[in-house]
Amino acid sequence: MQLVEQHMISRTDSRYKAIDAAAFASKNLYNQATYQIRQAYIHEGKYLPYAQIFHRVKHLECYDALPSKVSNSILILIHKNWVSFFRALEAWKAQPEKFTGRPKIPGYKPKEKGRNILIYDKQAVGKRVFKKTGKIVPSGLGIEVETKVNWEDLDCVRIVPCGSCYVVEVVYQQEMKQAVVDPTLIAAIDLGVDQLAAITSNKSGFQPRLYNGRPLKDLNHYYNQQRTHHQKHLAKQNRKTSRKLDRLTTKRHRRVKAYLHTAGRRIIDLLVGEGIGTLVIGLNRCGARKRWSIRALDLI
Repeated sequence: MQLVEQHMISRTDSRYKAIDAAAFASKNLYNQATYQIRQAYIHEGKYLPYAQIFHRVKHLECYDALPSKVSNSILILIHKNWVSFFRALEAWKAQPEKFTGRPKIPGYKPKEKGRNILIYDKQAVGKRVFKKTGKIVPSGLGIEVETKVNWEDLDCVRIVPCGSCYVVEVVYQQEMKQAVVDPTLIAAIDLGVDQLAAITSNKSGFQPRLYNGRPLKDLNHYYNQQRTHHQKHLAKQNRKTSRKLDRLTTKRHRRVKAYLHTAGRRIIDLLVGEGIGTLVIGLNRCGARKRWSIRALDLI
């Protein structure tokens, strides 16, 4: 099972400038490779796969600005984006009524403000420093990130631009262990707004529970008020966004994510503690309930 450990790097962090410079270089490579692929696709009617685009950009400054393994990871990511585009295009041609419009060709990132993800595989992380200090040192970046992950479990490190900050994601593997539960015991969850989740079960003696959703409503209400207030001031300056608005949005997303993950973790812990092995959540459009088996390490 693949899990992610996250670390937020704000603008006030001493590591921010180094990461920002690398993310800007990643954007340059992304745009250059995308340009090459778009020109071939639009004017020649052919697609340049990873191997061909690699030989076209490997001598360019934008490729050399990052460690080769990181640059290759970006090219692989671009290839996956184009593969997804072609699949969406085929689906649109087969059933256009399922789409709001024709899938758009992958585009560019903004020239000045654009930033792109950085991906460091295990070979691009300093093993000696990790073994000695327990800190992650991405190749060529000159920063350290503390982690609780073991070297043997480490998959890769991703650095994701998130508006007013960067999020360092340490991706690692963890063995999935089956919990001691009975699959014939079923719990059902009804999702709502004021009550985030109402849960009951066919287990004899199980006490139904309600999970409060009003804190999320209050959080969103406050966010909408603050966003409206800032947008009024920005409109007077003929601007659509600002760093303050980005920080407000990022903080809201983190708080919502934390609340939902905490609630999900408590629900799973409750079901495992009760020995309930099947969880049913809501109804889909076909009227069939979605089921999940309960494992000791399952996350929502």
